[in-house]
Amino acid sequence: MKILVPIKRVPDPYAKIKVNSSGDGIETVGLKYEINPFDEIAVEEAVRIAESAHSEIVVVSIGSVECEEQIRKALAMGANRAILVETSEECDSLGIAKILSKIADKEQPDIILMGKQAIDDDSNQSGQMLAAIRKWPQATCASKITLENGSVQVIRETDTGQETLKMPLPAVITADLRLNEPRYVALPGIIKARTKPIEKLTLSDMGIKAENRVKITTMRHPQGRAPGRKVANVDELVKALKEEAGVL
Repeated sequence: MKILVPIKRVPDPYAKIKVNSSGDGIETVGLKYEINPFDEIAVEEAVRIAESAHSEIVVVSIGSVECEEQIRKALAMGANRAILVETSEECDSLGIAKILSKIADKEQPDIILMGKQAIDDDSNQSGQMLAAIRKWPQATCASKITLENGSVQVIRETDTGQETLKMPLPAVITADLRLNEPRYVALPGIIKARTKPIEKLTLSDMGIKAENRVKITTMRHPQGRAPGRKVANVDELVKALKEEAGVL
C-alpha cells in the first residue's frame, strides 16, 4: 500500500501574527513556520497505518525551498520519501488540488491522507476538490480510520453525531484533530531523515501552471473588545445583560 500525504508550511500557530504594511497579508519577517497541524496529524496516522500494515509513505509539499524544513520533520516522523513542488507563485485551493492530482498520477497511491484544512487560510477545500478531480470516494474530518480488505472505514464527527463511512480504495481522506496525537520526534528519526530522498519538481516539469483565482484585498486585526468579567449570581448577570450589553 502507498499513502500520499500532502503537507503545507504555515506560520507557527503560537506566533504573534501582525498585518503587513500593505494591509493585504501578514508580516513574514522573523516569523517561525511549522507543518500545518492537521497535516501533521495526517502524517502521524499514515505512520501508524504503516506500522501495522506494510506501507510506503510519500509526503508532498508545494512551495518554496524553505518547505524542506517541514518536509524533513515529516520524514523524521516516519515517512519514507518526499516530493517538493518548487514554486514561488500563489495557488488557490483548486490549483493545489490540480497539482496534487498530477502527483497522484505519478505515484498511484492507494490513499491520499491530508489535513482537513490549513490554519493560515482555513479554506477546507483542496481535499474535496482533489477527490472530485480524480473521481475518488472521499471522507472528510476523519476521527478514526480502519483499513479492511481493499476498502477503508472512516468515522467522522458532525454537528449531529458520528457518521461511519465505508468506501473502496483508492480514496481521499482528510484528518480532523480528533484522529490522533502526533508523536514526539526523537533524535534517531531526525538523523535518518537527513538521508531520506526529496525529489524536486517544478510546475513546468509537470506541464501545469499556477492558478490563483482568489486575491486578498484587505487584511486587518480583529476589533478589540473589553475583557470578560465574573458575576456573583444570576441577578447580577441579568442586570449586566440589560444595562451593559443591552441584549435583554
